[in-house]
Amino acid sequence: MTDQLAKLQQQLSRTPDDPELHYELGRYYLQTKQANAAESAFQHALQLVPEHPQILMQLGNVASLRGDETLAATFFRRSLAQDKQQADVHFNLANSLRKLGQTALAIQHYQQSLQLDPQDAECHNNLGNAYREQGQLDLAVASYARALQLNPKLLHAKVHWIHQKQHMADWQGLEQAIAEVRYALQALPQAQIPPFAFLAMPGTSDQEQLACASRWAQQHYAHIQPLAPPAAKSAGARIKVAYLSSDFRKHPLAYLVTEVIAAHHREQFEILLYSNSHNDQSAEWHAFHAAADQWLEISNMTDEAVAQHMRAAEIDLLVDLTGFTQRSRSGVAAYKPARKHVNWLGYPGSMGMLNGVPLYDAIIVDEILAEVALAEKAIILPCYQPNNARRPTTDAGSRHSHGLPAQGFVFCCFNQSFKITPEVFACWMRILKQLPGSVLWLLEGNVWAAKHLKNAAMALGVAADRLIFAPRTSIEQHIARQQHADLMLDTAPYNAHTTASDALWQGIPLLTVHGSTFPARVSTSLLKQLGLEECICQDWQALEQRAVMLAQTPAALAAIKARLQNHANRLFSPDNFCCQLEQAYQQLLLPSG
Repeated sequence: MTDQLAKLQQQLSRTPDDPELHYELGRYYLQTKQANAAESAFQHALQLVPEHPQILMQLGNVASLRGDETLAATFFRRSLAQDKQQADVHFNLANSLRKLGQTALAIQHYQQSLQLDPQDAECHNNLGNAYREQGQLDLAVASYARALQLNPKLLHAKVHWIHQKQHMADWQGLEQAIAEVRYALQALPQAQIPPFAFLAMPGTSDQEQLACASRWAQQHYAHIQPLAPPAAKSAGARIKVAYLSSDFRKHPLAYLVTEVIAAHHREQFEILLYSNSHNDQSAEWHAFHAAADQWLEISNMTDEAVAQHMRAAEIDLLVDLTGFTQRSRSGVAAYKPARKHVNWLGYPGSMGMLNGVPLYDAIIVDEILAEVALAEKAIILPCYQPNNARRPTTDAGSRHSHGLPAQGFVFCCFNQSFKITPEVFACWMRILKQLPGSVLWLLEGNVWAAKHLKNAAMALGVAADRLIFAPRTSIEQHIARQQHADLMLDTAPYNAHTTASDALWQGIPLLTVHGSTFPARVSTSLLKQLGLEECICQDWQALEQRAVMLAQTPAALAAIKARLQNHANRLFSPDNFCCQLEQAYQQLLLPSG
């Protein structure tokens, strides 16, 4: 017991009806992330001073600590009903609204907070996050820049600034900013560095990525007390697997794993899907729902409540398919609700260490990916990325209908724009310059990226009209149109993942550079599974030479396409993948596993 706590409790024993003392006690417990004790203290204070705005705000903070943002928003609104001039309460309400998916309303409350306190750097940062979620990347970057002007040490604002500039293909100032983030990871233990954005920063090593994930886990989950170890499993009982994801909907995950989940042998396995996504009424959502023995909506449940549900359900394996990506629910794993906890597919890397032990017991990888730094035990499959047997498709139209030349060689890369680095883009432009009439077909992600990439092409001596931007469309049309491409070019340090599988399924070969980190090796993993080692290059110069050779040698390209077609079943066989996965699950649950 600290001196501060002892002093507060001593004072309360003398004056038990002093609301200020109960309030300060609640603040102490909140700072030490003891939610139950904090709530009790604040409720005592509220009984003594009904509807006091600051006490209501603190009760909202307690609810937010628990992950109950609906309740938190209720308390913050009650507080504002008493006093609308509280910048901190507008800020806290906006944070809860963002987590509840009410981004437009969150922006209004961030703006109201800044009207009252325009020097709040954290509020500018969070406003930037909300703008980002609305697709207003220019406003997001401006908000992050303002946050950094007010507080240059606000590292997570710098990380967000970098990542959204990458999305916009605006590379000015990134090299220095990334160096500053890497230094902060090494030298500033309190710096908050979102791990997913860190993966895409050129130059970061696998060890740095592991350290970043561990730092994030420690900052967010260190206060969580794990549940007691589960009881022994009943002999002969089916293995209960809980898949946890925020992407059981119309999302790239659906084209990778739906059929694998559906293929589980139900005489041995019981499958529960814990969904943190809303029902978007899509065919993908319905397919996931149909693949589950039990389906649970957890968007309105706290991490602790989800963990308690899993423990009551006697889950053997918790498999997190989201990781440190958007709307992460990885705090559930910190409670250790299952017998084993597995990191797979959603986050391309290790989830790191928490309080000296891995946050997850195991990670599903293959031999290529097992070579990078991992906190978890590696479960090695022939290939880590599953795929459905088929992809949705429709009529492909003509080259002309997609703005492509009738005759010229078509290179494509439909990766998100944040994956395109200056080095990668310069390589692509050198390829185009050597092949008159060739074009590069890219995804039209946002207006800023298209503008900046066209300008970058012209600066490198390539006409802007040789970049063709494919507009966003339905997944069926997107898959179908890819057959008009001749060859896909990869990105680094963040490869194509589902996008690579899309192209390969359509019979389009992919050239990649073998990298040193998890996200820089995914394409290598897929190509080795298909026996297409000649498509794996050691550096960008080699990739440039290979791309030009294949464009100039139709017979060589046709041979690769034929081999891709003959070996496609190695990659697009969910039944086979499921058998391999089930064997790995069974092995993991053995006493020595």
